[in-house]
Amino acid sequence: NKKTKELIAVACAHITQCPYCIEGHTKNAKKAGASPEEIAEAIYVSVAMKAGSSMAHSCIAMAALEE
Repeated sequence: NKKTKELIAVACAHITQCPYCIEGHTKNAKKAGASPEEIAEAIYVSVAMKAGSSMAHSCIAMAALEE
C-alpha cells in the first residue's frame, strides 16, 4: 500500500542522505496516513542498516592490517 511504500522510501532517503527525498517522502508518508511514530521507526531502521554497512566493511580494514 501507499503508506508502506512511503515509509520504505523515508528509510531509503535517510540511507542515501538526500534532503529533498527525506522531505518529500516524509510529507508523502504523513499524507498516506503514517504516524510520527511509524516515520521515526522507519528512520531508526535506516540508522541500523547504515551502521551495519560500517560493520560489514570492517573486514576490509582488518584484511589491510594483515598485509
